[in-house]
Amino acid sequence: MEVISFSYAVPLVVLAATVVFLVVKLADRPFNGRRPPGPAALPIIGHLHLLDRKVHQSFDKLCKKYGPVISLRFGSTHAIVVSTVEAAAEFFKNHDLVFGNRPQSRASRRFAYDSAGFAFAPYGAYWRFVKKLAITELLSARTVEQLLPLRRQELVDLLGRLLQAAERKVKVDVSHELIKMTNNTVARMATGRTCAPAEGESGDPEESMKLVKQVAELIGSFNLSDHVWLPRGWDLQGCNRRIEDVLHRYDTMMERIIKQKEATRGARRGGGATLDLLDILLDLSENKGANIKLTRENIKGIILDILVAGSDSSAVTLEWALTELINHPEMLQKAREEVDRVVGRERLVEEADISGLPYVQAVIRETLRLHPAAAFVSRESRKDTTIYGYNIPAGTSLFVNIWSLGKDPSQWDDPLEFRPERFFSSADDGQELKQQQLRSLPFGGGRRICPGAGLAQQVVHTALTALLQCFDWQHVGRQDLEEGIGLVVARANPLVCVPVARSNPMPANRMGF
Repeated sequence: MEVISFSYAVPLVVLAATVVFLVVKLADRPFNGRRPPGPAALPIIGHLHLLDRKVHQSFDKLCKKYGPVISLRFGSTHAIVVSTVEAAAEFFKNHDLVFGNRPQSRASRRFAYDSAGFAFAPYGAYWRFVKKLAITELLSARTVEQLLPLRRQELVDLLGRLLQAAERKVKVDVSHELIKMTNNTVARMATGRTCAPAEGESGDPEESMKLVKQVAELIGSFNLSDHVWLPRGWDLQGCNRRIEDVLHRYDTMMERIIKQKEATRGARRGGGATLDLLDILLDLSENKGANIKLTRENIKGIILDILVAGSDSSAVTLEWALTELINHPEMLQKAREEVDRVVGRERLVEEADISGLPYVQAVIRETLRLHPAAAFVSRESRKDTTIYGYNIPAGTSLFVNIWSLGKDPSQWDDPLEFRPERFFSSADDGQELKQQQLRSLPFGGGRRICPGAGLAQQVVHTALTALLQCFDWQHVGRQDLEEGIGLVVARANPLVCVPVARSNPMPANRMGF
């Protein structure tokens, strides 16, 4: 029996070695020529074993060891990771068109209704059409101004909930309240309502918020079948099942909202009501002279992109900014003194006040440097190219680790220290300030930079100013800085505080109604 086992073992070992050899050779074949440095890869899985759940931190460690531009392989997916400002500029500025696509996963394809959305659509005529649409219609100065009352109402509602907690002297999950405010704000601007069931309907009042969070988690999750061919189609992790379930619930919600919108659009047009983004998209879908006709799937995909991009990211920035100020009471006091001096306590801060609050602006810039909502941005090469003498084939994924850019010691003094003054000292020098912002790229770069960055900053600046103006956050103890997991990097633990009202700063006749 031992002889028989040995006789079978020899060919099996030879076969296994041959398979491993072929897998490694086939996996490496796209890099014909000089490739960026990187660690040795394992057969089949490549470098997946080197990534933990906080992928941006894994990228940072690998780049510190192997260099600012490294090559990795995730199963059969080849990737380049970039971790310095100079390298990011090389890809975003000089090779931006080559890397005009985004990597596709099952989650991104399904939630984009198979490229009917915007964020993950391939670079081309449709993507250029929607980007122009976003700039000239959806996010134009006129549209943003028209939707100001909706943003104001959601901010006032947030402050009202916090004021009630202050009166009762109870703890508040501030993280949850911030996400609720930003989600409702973006949802109302996008669809005219919070996406919760309308009066008389049954359903979860936080349906939209939960769906948006689940979409972001699934897009940011690692799905083994996207990268490793062997288990493809088996759904070993259950990701595909979850994707279909969340998409079905989102699609059902959006169909309900669109049908309600269609039933009332005639009356809204005649009554001079404020048009939300869904109104604009429906109008454009009926434009027979448009170069590209928007389908229902296009509309639902674009609205989902707006909800995901604008909700959690803004809330996370507010959460980190407030955390850092609580941990640095002297900076919190300095920001509050500026708010009291410029805005006062007789009225609630308005978006128009933000330009006169340079220190508050510096707090947000410093927060985005240390705690970018999106820890990295991804692109994909559309054709073969050569960068830094490295041969990069078409279909290679590019990951620019934004989290690393903000902590690069060659670009920043004391890079791990929270110090808004580094921006505030250059507030009067527009060119220098612009150069400082380009060192961290919190909204990405190149053609696919976030088109809603300006609006997001308006919402974040105004909300943080209101929180400083209306409440005392000093006496809640030092907060941890542990990062959570996901596409948007929030705190690992929610920010829980007992807010203390500052001399009843929101009288009813000054609430902004």
